[in-house]
Amino acid sequence: MTTQTPPTGPSPLPNTVESPETIESPQTPVAPESPDPIENPGTLQSPGTVEVLRYSAFTTDPAGGNPAGVVLEAEGLDDARMLAVAAEVGYSETAFITAHDAAARRYRLRYFSPRAEVAFCGHATIATAVALAARTGTGELLFDTPVGEIRVGTSLVDGLVRATLTSVPAHSRPADDTAQVEPVLRALRWTRADLDDSFPPHIAFGGNDHLVLGVRSRAQLAALDYDFDALHDIMRHHGWTTVHLVHRAAPDRLDFHARDPFPVGGVVEDPATGAAAAAFGGYLRALGLVTEPQRVHIRQGEDMGRPSDLYVDLHPDDPRVRVSGQAVPLPAQGR
Repeated sequence: MTTQTPPTGPSPLPNTVESPETIESPQTPVAPESPDPIENPGTLQSPGTVEVLRYSAFTTDPAGGNPAGVVLEAEGLDDARMLAVAAEVGYSETAFITAHDAAARRYRLRYFSPRAEVAFCGHATIATAVALAARTGTGELLFDTPVGEIRVGTSLVDGLVRATLTSVPAHSRPADDTAQVEPVLRALRWTRADLDDSFPPHIAFGGNDHLVLGVRSRAQLAALDYDFDALHDIMRHHGWTTVHLVHRAAPDRLDFHARDPFPVGGVVEDPATGAAAAAFGGYLRALGLVTEPQRVHIRQGEDMGRPSDLYVDLHPDDPRVRVSGQAVPLPAQGR
């Protein structure tokens, strides 16, 4: 088996061929420049140009956050074509709007990683909402996704669009030590002593499943170096989207550092994972840590050079989780 090491610097943007056409500026711009389209080369399955907008989510700095592709007009694309576009873009996910009712601000949204369709993706949802708000104005949006309806509120904050998605009901259950936790620890090259007993291993759901492991040491989290192939096989077997590794920053508040290996999506690590943040909210409720309305801050991507900030709002009487963040356009390569 081969081993891949998580990157220590900013994740490279995929190689693209820029379209000769210019995207019209939105009527109410919320960023200094609009994202540029990608003209997909002839390796894709059908000719022509698919306009892919590129945003980085959960950041106000294009050098941080998690990049996502956004295709606002994908009604004519079949599954194979969307997968090919996502593979060409090369980000962990690309979102595709496959149907819409603009008057009702309702859109059908699908997500593809470079390897497969994903049922739900938080950072691509945030990026899509910001892209739509830049063109149609801020307000509430409704996305019909493979996991159900996802409402997203958008508003302007310091000249940038801030988006808050409301997840499907989140829940969490203890992970099986022998069949699930121990194999993952071997793939991570960790031992039981590395785990924080205050945050027991769980399978958490907020649209898809994530294994949550609490890490005792911030240094241990920063030094993550895992067996890519071994973890890929374990996650694929159990149907997990990421492994959500968290370290509590201080005992008196719910602030966390997180890292999310994502080998089943074809990438070593996600710099910001909104779906895992939603699942983690359900996990914290399951542990009894949410006795009043609570905001949780998750700092992710810092150890791979793309710092991201995710804000998770929880209510003890509501199983849904609200995940907030901003997104900014990524400049075209060569600028």
